[in-house]
Amino acid sequence: MARLLQDPCKLQPSEWYTTNNMQHASTESQKSRSECTIYESRRLVDEIEKTTQKTQSDVNKKLEQRREEIKFWKQELDNKLEQIVHETEILLTFKNRLERALEGCKEPLVIAQKCLLYRQRRVGIDLVHDEVEQELVKEAEVLQGVIALLGRTLEQTNEQIRRNRSAKYNLDMDLKDKFTALTIDDYCASLTNDTPYIIYADNAMKLEGNFVSPEDWTDFSNINVEKADKQRNNSLALKALIEGILSQTANDMRKQCETVNTAFRNRVKEVKDAKHKLETLLAMVMDETASQEKNIAALKKAIADKEGPVKVAQTRLEVRNHRPNVELCYDTVHSSLMSEVQEITKNIQRQVEIMQEENLWYRLLG
Repeated sequence: MARLLQDPCKLQPSEWYTTNNMQHASTESQKSRSECTIYESRRLVDEIEKTTQKTQSDVNKKLEQRREEIKFWKQELDNKLEQIVHETEILLTFKNRLERALEGCKEPLVIAQKCLLYRQRRVGIDLVHDEVEQELVKEAEVLQGVIALLGRTLEQTNEQIRRNRSAKYNLDMDLKDKFTALTIDDYCASLTNDTPYIIYADNAMKLEGNFVSPEDWTDFSNINVEKADKQRNNSLALKALIEGILSQTANDMRKQCETVNTAFRNRVKEVKDAKHKLETLLAMVMDETASQEKNIAALKKAIADKEGPVKVAQTRLEVRNHRPNVELCYDTVHSSLMSEVQEITKNIQRQVEIMQEENLWYRLLG
């Protein structure tokens, strides 16, 4: 009966106590581990929160620094763009001045060449290589040199304007990119954890595209600024050069023009004086010619007047040569007649010689 009352599956009280104690100990251990896990989790959450906030704060600071860098370079580029645009506008003004100066040289050159051509029409002794011609040739050479110099300077100015516009294009493109980058970073700086429509972007972590280093980024804008500065300095130097060339060429042309005008005035005065002297001489020659004509007429009349005495004397001699015999005597009458004929003939010959000499002078004067 006692065997019937005993259940082989029942545990002893000692086992029950042991089992309960072990269960309690296990529970306490699990509770302790759970408490440690909770504590560690809370600590980890706090640590991660602080780290996340610190990291986000650092990113915000760097983002702000980046925005300031972009603003700085954007301002630099804006300044350089304004300067290069200003210098380009000034160069365009100087270009117009060069073109007007170049155009203004053409008419004086044509005038100088026409003067040289017209003066080739001088005839005789007046076709002389005088001071006027020398200065006209020099003026043409000066004008041709000025035209060549202005042409070269105009080409140089056009090239500098092209370079300025190239630098301006680079600045414009850089500024456009800077504006876009600043707009993007401004938007990024405005984002917070509570901003709506923020999303997960798993692909954002992939470094795709043509990323450049910060040094390359700085160098790129710095190179554009340096190029703009270089072209601006070149423009300033070219502007000073153009100013000097325009001033010098204008002075050279004005000086040579005055020299030519002075030479013309002197030459005109010289020719007028020579003409006046020739007119005076012509009047004197005309008077002398009239006197010579009168004198020749008087000589002819005097020679004609001697024909009667010569004929009388020669007739007497001829008649007396017919005296007969001893009457044909070489007496004083015959001797006087011979002397008379010789004297009249000699005087007529002298008058003829004088008349021939005066005829020669008359032809020379004529």
